[in-house]
Amino acid sequence: DSLSRLFSRCGRVQSVEVCEKPEPGEKKEEVASRFFSARPVTGFRVAYVVFRKPAGVQAAKALSREGPLLISTESHPVKTGISKWIASYEASVVDPEELKAEVDTYMQDYDKKIAEEEAKAAKEEGVPDEEGWVKVTRKGRKPGLPRTEAANLRVLEREKRKRARKELLNFYAWQHRESKREHIAQLRKKFEEDKQRIALMRAQRKFRPY
Repeated sequence: DSLSRLFSRCGRVQSVEVCEKPEPGEKKEEVASRFFSARPVTGFRVAYVVFRKPAGVQAAKALSREGPLLISTESHPVKTGISKWIASYEASVVDPEELKAEVDTYMQDYDKKIAEEEAKAAKEEGVPDEEGWVKVTRKGRKPGLPRTEAANLRVLEREKRKRARKELLNFYAWQHRESKREHIAQLRKKFEEDKQRIALMRAQRKFRPY
């Protein structure tokens, strides 16, 4: 914001990108979300100021003759120290309602996009392309997994169980001791339960060992 304000005297600023080091290539597409956007670069060494018109670049070059540009002034102070930390903390607190609204909007757009792609694929199914090839999709007795959160959780749980079965059991000495200790504890517990059940059967005159 400070760089945009400083260079606005040279012309209309289109965008400002800060980086830790010079990067070739065009600027990446910005994310519109303020909840899921990338973290801002702190302690940057390079900044790219993009003007809407080429004349702004020439005017910016001429600023070097006027002396250094001050980012923090009395009219436009830059927060530092405790005030900056407090402002950063307040900005980091997320409103649950706003977050839910943005997530719902994103999921609606995603579902709409998937529905359009499926409708397009169904329309083009069985129709040969320019070279005469026919696209075959995976359908039939074992269709692809549905794009639902429950299906994803089931797949993750299945993979977790597979990994657990592959782990080495009683490989270390302490694992062997722990397994033996647990086995003895289970036997003692079962023995006590059997004693209580036999005592109850004796009291009810239902215990007939022979």
